[in-house]
Amino acid sequence: MTFSAAHVNTGDTAWLLAATALVLLMTPGLALFYGGMVRTKSVLNMLMMSFVSIALVTVVWLAAGYSLAFGDDIGGGLIGGLHQAGMRGLGPGSVHGTVPTVLFATFQLTFAIVTAALISGAVADRTKFSAWLVFVPLWTLLVYVPVTHWVWGPGGWILDRLGALDFAGGLPVEITSGASGLALCLVLGPRLGFKKDAMRPHNLPMVVLGAGLLWFGWFGFNAGSALGANGLAAAAFLNTLAAGCTGLLGWLFVEQRRDGHPTTLGAASGAVAGLVAITPSCGTVSLLGALVVGLAAGVVCSYAVSWKFKLNYDDSLDVVGVHLVGGVIGTLLIGLFAEKAMTGGAEGLFYGGGLAPLGKQLLAVVVVAVYAFSVTYGLGKLLDKALGLRASEEQEHTGLDLTVHAETAYDHGVLGHGAPVGSSVLSPSAQKVKA
Repeated sequence: MTFSAAHVNTGDTAWLLAATALVLLMTPGLALFYGGMVRTKSVLNMLMMSFVSIALVTVVWLAAGYSLAFGDDIGGGLIGGLHQAGMRGLGPGSVHGTVPTVLFATFQLTFAIVTAALISGAVADRTKFSAWLVFVPLWTLLVYVPVTHWVWGPGGWILDRLGALDFAGGLPVEITSGASGLALCLVLGPRLGFKKDAMRPHNLPMVVLGAGLLWFGWFGFNAGSALGANGLAAAAFLNTLAAGCTGLLGWLFVEQRRDGHPTTLGAASGAVAGLVAITPSCGTVSLLGALVVGLAAGVVCSYAVSWKFKLNYDDSLDVVGVHLVGGVIGTLLIGLFAEKAMTGGAEGLFYGGGLAPLGKQLLAVVVVAVYAFSVTYGLGKLLDKALGLRASEEQEHTGLDLTVHAETAYDHGVLGHGAPVGSSVLSPSAQKVKA
């Protein structure tokens, strides 16, 4: 398309540029959030799993991911074509709606990045970094890209045929990452000492800082999905704030009632749970609906994170309990609270829409969760057989920071030849020191 001022709205473009930067900030925020939740011996590895996802997903997205997700459908609503592979034909003159296509593609790229990084929290402390480098690009192409096409791509079956609603990513982001995290947990098995050793967060201030950066970036994630500086973006922005607040309060209420004390980790986790749940519904429900969605997620997810101990799957940092469960809550509640004033037509059960909208949301949730789990489980088994997915027992015991990256996050003293533990250049003897 030839560039023309008539095609591009400068206000919408400026807004989406800012939103894209905010969403990209979410991945470093996630790195800090996850990094603070692990033990000192693997914090750098946790940071690296998020940071390397930025590079890996970007390369895959530009090479083929964007075209397969947002290209014209060639597979009966299942996948797009490769006619835009390598971003072919998407110069500065092409326009998507009222914004440059390259900007839209970059905005969507940031979603793909943080989704892949989310999975790392489920398998923290025990995953081979080399295997993660292979897993991320393959998972992006096999799971994230197809589901994104189903939900947002031209001709995608969930969007065009089923008619289920997802404003900003409950299905392709939250449910795929949560279901995939569960699959990898089962492939890898539990950490050494699971349900026996204390595995407390080593740095709660870092967790809160990470949660704050995630919340900040989430405004771009949700409000930016309006793709313009308009009333829908403003409503999504306010709904995002409101749901994060009620999610935080709901989680703290449960902690106080159940455990007798509200915690810092609970406050951070509750806010994230509310933000997860409002992601699919921020552009379809009113402020009242947003408050209910966030509260429901904060309460339910605070119980869901303990299911791993009863069902014996080691979801290290509660990706399943927060992102899968929260994503399901937010996506399903659209079927109850969607309002015509927000959606332009569709209404939920509580506003006269009947049971049909809820049924559509439920079908979309089940299909996406089963697909993401199944493909990830198969991919995990394949990589485990070909490369070995889990770190060795010695590496896990000593800590992945020292054994994989030859670094530690904190200088706890001086070891061998006067080299500080925090140094990136360690003697062979120092690399074998137990954490």
